[in-house]
Amino acid sequence: MSSPRLLVLSNGHGEDLIALRLIEALRRQAPGLQVQVLPLVGVGQAYAGAEAAGELQRVGPRQPLPSGGFSNQSLAGLLKDLAAGLPLLSWRQWRIVRCWGRQGLPILAVGDLLPLLLAWAGGGPYGFLGTPKSDHTWASPPPAGWGRSPLADGYHRAKGSEWDPWEWALMGHRRCRLVAVRDRLTARGLRRHGVPALAPGNPMMDGFAPAPGLPAWLQGRRRLLLLPGSRLPEALGNFHALLAALPPATSTRPVSVLVPTGSRPGAAELAAPLAAAGFDPGTMPEGCGATALWQRGTLELLVGPGRFAAWAPLAELGLATAGTATEQLVGLGVPALSLPGPGPQFKAGFARRQSRLLGGAVQPCHGTGELQRRLIALLDDDGERARLGRIGQRRMGPAGGSERLAALVRERLLPG
Repeated sequence: MSSPRLLVLSNGHGEDLIALRLIEALRRQAPGLQVQVLPLVGVGQAYAGAEAAGELQRVGPRQPLPSGGFSNQSLAGLLKDLAAGLPLLSWRQWRIVRCWGRQGLPILAVGDLLPLLLAWAGGGPYGFLGTPKSDHTWASPPPAGWGRSPLADGYHRAKGSEWDPWEWALMGHRRCRLVAVRDRLTARGLRRHGVPALAPGNPMMDGFAPAPGLPAWLQGRRRLLLLPGSRLPEALGNFHALLAALPPATSTRPVSVLVPTGSRPGAAELAAPLAAAGFDPGTMPEGCGATALWQRGTLELLVGPGRFAAWAPLAELGLATAGTATEQLVGLGVPALSLPGPGPQFKAGFARRQSRLLGGAVQPCHGTGELQRRLIALLDDDGERARLGRIGQRRMGPAGGSERLAALVRERLLPG
């Protein structure tokens, strides 16, 4: 008997990470499972390590787009993607999915409408993990000072769900064997429209080990985690803005700023903005896991590729212009302040929506001055940080979602 096979579609860096957590759980539960992944946006770099280890295989064309996958947020971004070959890219991806579906093999779509639509178009059985949408984004009040959106909120309230009727139809199709969403509120809204949605838990909160205690190199220091994002050149612009909001160099309070990075931006790319902000290279403390340390007065900034899981539980407060990583951080009980920029991802609308999604555990700021004032105030207010941290933990939910979701995928999508 041949080994079971599964094709996973994901459409973005955050979705790739979520899909990877699920695949890892599936492989633990079903070691013989053969998994192929089709990243619909970018090159799917998050899968590279697992592919090298033989856990999965990336398939399909790999073509970064100018918008970084956020063409739905601006007409200019869409036009640039179209000019860069988006129609041909989508057609080639559809052909792969169609070939898989014609064989009756199962497909798991991770993300929003695009992977869901492709999974349906494949013609075979499929499941859907809806990652970006939550009814908390319209049921929760907007952050103070950021206005209201009565038309959008009224539209979602009238539907009773942030998901749209055409998405309900694809989720409720007879070939759709599983629908899982990020929280119970969203699942309840979909069930009112005949979609048997479940909320088994959020895979984003898996993979974090409890902090064993504050290491010696952080003793006696305040601890910030800085998340500029991973898409270039946007991440470098965001990094420059976040540096400008750090406490002044004349402060007597010693502060460690932890900057965990992915494959980009690298330590060399961060060097120029750090030097421009008045930082000088320093000597790294033993055992910190960083590849570079920069100092400015009582501030020290450490750059650590791949150190997010290790450093996030150590932070007291986050400064963020990121998506998935920000959600994971507040899910660990660490509140964050955000600073919208020109985009294409982390613009004002994205930051406002993120704050509502997380119940205010991440608070957007209108500029570097406001961010710096709030940063200093929150560091001085242990009770408020704890309160916001508890909200973030409730909104993101506990760990274990990957294992529960993997069990559902095996039960409903994979042959017995």
